[in-house]
Amino acid sequence: MKLKINWDGLGIATSLVCAIHCVVLPLLLTSLPFFGINIIHNIIFEWGMIALAFFVGVYALVHGYKTHHKKYLPIALFFIGFVFLVLKQIFIAYEFYLIFPAIFFIISAHIYNYTLCTKNSCTSTHHSH
Repeated sequence: MKLKINWDGLGIATSLVCAIHCVVLPLLLTSLPFFGINIIHNIIFEWGMIALAFFVGVYALVHGYKTHHKKYLPIALFFIGFVFLVLKQIFIAYEFYLIFPAIFFIISAHIYNYTLCTKNSCTSTHHSH
């Protein structure tokens, strides 16, 4: 039995985890540093999440493009979102304003890619061909 991974679903989940980390965690858990836990503005964690989002997104979207639909729009949406995500790291003072378009575009790219894949006889999960 082969494990089939829905890469768009994983991309959406990764983006949502990033959004929760970037928006909700600082608002609700500002006391973590008092306990010696610092994942808020931890540069290694931040860039690690960005790298994870990038690799999952690129794999899912390129796979969908090559194998199922040959449309560039999901890839373009993803890269627009990714630019906002990187800008969020560079312009920390505007992080709160940059994270929302980043997550919106990245999740939209995965949803659109998944929709195109399912319209073009892709099963509910992406699989190797």
